[in-house]
Amino acid sequence: MKTVSDYFGSMVFDDRAMRANLSAEIYASLRKTIDEGKELDIGVANAVAEAMKKWAVERGATHFTHWFQPLTGITAEKHDSFISPSPDGSIIMEFSGKELIKGEPDASSFPSGGLRATFEARGYTAWDPTSYAFIKGNTLCIPTAFCSYGGPALDKKTPLLRSMEVLNKQALRILRLFGNDKAKRVVSAVGPEQEYFLITQEMYEQRPDLRFTGRTLFGAKSPKGQELDDHYFGVIKPGVAAFMEDLNDELWKLGILAKTEHNEVAPAQHELAPIYTTTNIATDHNQLTMEIMQKVAAKHGLVCLLHEKPFAGVNGSGKHNNWSIATDEGQNLLSPGETPYENAQFLLFLCAVIKAVDDYQDLLRISVATAGNDHRLGANEAPPAVISIFLGDELNAVLEAIETDTPYHKAKKTQMKLGVDVLPKFNRDTTDRNRTSPFAFTGNKFEFRMLGSSDSIACANIMLNSAVAESLRIYADRLEKAADFETALHDMIKKTIKDHKRIIFNGNGYDDAWITEATKKRGLLNYRTTADCMPHLLDEKNVTMLTSLGVFSKDELESRCEIMLENYVKSVIIEANTMINMVHKRIAPAITRFTADLAKQASEKKALSPDLACSYEIELVSKLSELTDSITERTDDLEEAMLELQNAEDIIAEADYICHTILPKMNELRIPCDRAELLTAKSYWPFPTYGDLLFSVK
Repeated sequence: MKTVSDYFGSMVFDDRAMRANLSAEIYASLRKTIDEGKELDIGVANAVAEAMKKWAVERGATHFTHWFQPLTGITAEKHDSFISPSPDGSIIMEFSGKELIKGEPDASSFPSGGLRATFEARGYTAWDPTSYAFIKGNTLCIPTAFCSYGGPALDKKTPLLRSMEVLNKQALRILRLFGNDKAKRVVSAVGPEQEYFLITQEMYEQRPDLRFTGRTLFGAKSPKGQELDDHYFGVIKPGVAAFMEDLNDELWKLGILAKTEHNEVAPAQHELAPIYTTTNIATDHNQLTMEIMQKVAAKHGLVCLLHEKPFAGVNGSGKHNNWSIATDEGQNLLSPGETPYENAQFLLFLCAVIKAVDDYQDLLRISVATAGNDHRLGANEAPPAVISIFLGDELNAVLEAIETDTPYHKAKKTQMKLGVDVLPKFNRDTTDRNRTSPFAFTGNKFEFRMLGSSDSIACANIMLNSAVAESLRIYADRLEKAADFETALHDMIKKTIKDHKRIIFNGNGYDDAWITEATKKRGLLNYRTTADCMPHLLDEKNVTMLTSLGVFSKDELESRCEIMLENYVKSVIIEANTMINMVHKRIAPAITRFTADLAKQASEKKALSPDLACSYEIELVSKLSELTDSITERTDDLEEAMLELQNAEDIIAEADYICHTILPKMNELRIPCDRAELLTAKSYWPFPTYGDLLFSVK
């Protein structure tokens, strides 16, 4: 019987496979490219391609693809076979270094936001050697960046790699100031916790809203939901356990470090958490994880729902982005140290994050903005749209002591002159996770809890890496010029705490009083919707920071703003059209049919017994008739509002109209429909109910 260690990573051309299939010279050259960003010689590329092809063919691969992440939010691939004709009529299996390094997929149908002229159909994919190639089905998948014919990035990988590089550059400057000359790289690492729902394929197929939009647009509350908290960490149902077992097998073959799985709070909701890995690889792995979840679910007669809020009134699904930074020597820079200098270094990196989150709270909010996530943020399972940092009482007390130049009271009084007197030791994990906080320190990492379950984690980590790199750049510029490093360091940390303490909040993020305090007293931003926040991507301070670091060009930022707003508008338009269709073709006819049968039943009873009151039927007919009138009126209102959408002047106006006119009218239409569901006999109602959907998996 094979153990996990026997097949883990068996479908990945990882370091083990490279060592086994490449000569020592070729392997060393490729490692330099991966570890140090050295340019890859075409001769080396040819040798790698031949070895990679041979390895893949031995494992059943017949095709290869440049696997990339366009601005659709999902992955893309175009498959080419290895076969080439031979003069004798047979075939040979070929794969060149040129094919490995570069591809030319058609870019015409991918979102470009104006970066690609209409007549420029060609796009380019470029191999990312830092993320290992893998086999999926019968295809060798080569992770790549994707750019337009003119050069600007059309994907999420390229700016992510740029953000990681600028973070590395600025963090190394800080480490050199602390005397660390050994570290060659600083990398950000992520462990994204993935939440999802499982329902039966049979139920899913009967719900047009789920099939077209990923969420239920109608649905009355189930008699039982999550009130008893009996699903969270509960016994995993056999059908779900079988799905999880197969999912783990598929993920482990691809070297994806799936570690923890459990039931989440809502019925039918679950979570999968991986072990941390480099942000770029973690992003690729999470995209694969979402894809494989859905494929494995289908094999079990299930559907995996990744929408942030598939069921109203029930906990939605997020993706907690656990982020940290470390050197290539394994030193976690967000972990308290053993010496005064180590602790001073830790506090400087901590302050860099605090400053970054405060200065660029709008970018962090923008990085998680989608139509689906707007329904989730601020609900009981997710943090509010206001960004704040949770540090915990002990670390917060340390920062307060530094700010006020007063002794820190713990075991003894300790003066807080950094690098001279000993910074008191404190436990590495003295914080609660605080699920109400958008950005919580959890010992040696930060947990960014605002990401939606269907999001690519690339966007959030691009903004986080970039903002922290900007803080470190400012610190390094000042400290490198300081005559007295220790005094300058102390003053800088003290100033950061004083200037940015408004972003630190250790209380209940769900409390209405906090939202008032945050916005009225502290001046924090509260962008409730995608339409509210997305245009601020192009605010001068954001454009200046991101372009000066080289993470984006201005054109790339403008394109992304337009694409994200277009995605938002199109998503809601599909939802609104689906609602209208469901009402006209299914809901209204079902209510009308049930009402007519009730009226007929009452009439027949009255004919048999004139003295019979038939009060139940008559009252119910009256209620359903009123609801039918309300549904008709509100459907008409929504249809008229949809026609008005074409009068919007630009995409920003469209998004604003969608947010403040269309969505409220959709919510108004839902109310009488859900009420009618509760009053209509089950045999008449055309869709599975929430009770059916949430409790169907055995």
